[in-house]
Amino acid sequence: MENTEKMMTGEESLKIITDMINKTKVNIRQGSFHLLFWGWLIFICSLSEYLLYKFTDLSNAWYVWLFVIPGVFVSLIYGFVTGRKEKAHTYAEMLYMWTWIGFMFAAIVLFIVLARSMESIAPFILLLAGIPTFISGFIIKFKPLIVGGITFWILALVAHFAGPSIAPLAVPVAMLTGYLIPGYMLKSKVDHDKV
Repeated sequence: MENTEKMMTGEESLKIITDMINKTKVNIRQGSFHLLFWGWLIFICSLSEYLLYKFTDLSNAWYVWLFVIPGVFVSLIYGFVTGRKEKAHTYAEMLYMWTWIGFMFAAIVLFIVLARSMESIAPFILLLAGIPTFISGFIIKFKPLIVGGITFWILALVAHFAGPSIAPLAVPVAMLTGYLIPGYMLKSKVDHDKV
């Protein structure tokens, strides 16, 4: 029997290696959009609720959180539209996407479970949000996002143990350290190789 194996040229070997590397990359532009979008939305909602409770007589200041509902649709539509433009999706992108989708479902379940005690939900949401933030930092090899996930966990403790005058500020601070600062740093990167 004849040996039909063919020796690869240097160019063919390099192409195979490049293709394998590209299969592990993540579209960080889409990731930075979501970090910045949700960072600003949650920062504004949480700070607005705090200021309304602190400086007005409104008893339903939590209504500002209703802005999250259209935010979900904006985020999903953006992800769908930009995802369709991509010719192929890498394994890392799929892992990244499903990590955040898992967080979304877990947060919905948490809101249902704690519906009667919404005033104490902040530590749980911060604890939960730290997980996909931390994992995403490892997926895209971006240390500020890893640190952001850790700050979510630290601020979950602050939100739980600090008094009522300090605890509500844990969420806006978490958005700054966990989403906005890493999001702007990520946005400033030109390509994944520089991350």
